[in-house]
Amino acid sequence: MRYQINQLRDYSSLFSRGQVLSWLKMDFSSINYKIERYDEKWLNSQNQTYLDYLKYVYSILADNYQNEYVFKNEFLNNWLIKELGETNSQIFSEFRVGNSIADLVMFNGCSKIFEIKTELDSDSRLSLQLENYEKAFNQIFLIIPKSKITIYKKQDLSIGLITYDPKGQNTFSVYRNAKLNLDIEPSVIMSILHTNEYKSIVQKHYGYLPQMTSFNQYKACSELIFEIPKSKLNLLFIDQMKRRSTSNAMSSRYYKEFNQIFLALKMNRDSKSKMIESLKTTIEI
Repeated sequence: MRYQINQLRDYSSLFSRGQVLSWLKMDFSSINYKIERYDEKWLNSQNQTYLDYLKYVYSILADNYQNEYVFKNEFLNNWLIKELGETNSQIFSEFRVGNSIADLVMFNGCSKIFEIKTELDSDSRLSLQLENYEKAFNQIFLIIPKSKITIYKKQDLSIGLITYDPKGQNTFSVYRNAKLNLDIEPSVIMSILHTNEYKSIVQKHYGYLPQMTSFNQYKACSELIFEIPKSKLNLLFIDQMKRRSTSNAMSSRYYKEFNQIFLALKMNRDSKSKMIESLKTTIEI
């Protein structure tokens, strides 16, 4: 079946932060609107729930409209969650690095950053993004549609490329691995760390904290962190980020359509269960 682009865009709006907050309040007006506009025939079967409908819409988007949500969610499902389950790893979504925000980052044996470029994206800001990322991360990967490989393979050879083929059996594959970079910049590391985190790094490396107040603690710790050899600072940074408190309600088996929502909204298992239970409400229009 062919779908109009406006319909696909309309569908994609369902997977947003604002929508989730509405679901938790048992407000399904936006979903009802989509059903009335596009899918009354689908609703002919009895006892359909809002969860059923969102799974149905997601399957359409996955096959026909690789927007950022679907792209990122499929990468989580088919790549990062597997790695998360096998190693002592930490994943973050929408992670600020300098003046840029990375789509996904992972900390395990090294720090990895993943920037997603869909068919709908341009590469106009990419140079600045990569410039920021290489100051703090060991490996940088671009996740790109297979059809765009000729455009992105021109990037510096240190940048890894992971291709995505929505029609292929092996959805994601490494076209070019990322080279390891240990030349991180302490100033960028400091901008990422929380106060308790940079204090912890100083304590671990030097065995003490300098005399300081709440007014000069950043400067005092920053001066000491700048003196740590970069290779050592890199390891301390990774270890600290793996300790950062985060909720992980993602699953490789159940409700995979919503893993990016769970990650982006930092949902724990209780908030995830609440959302799913609300979506199990029978559709009434």
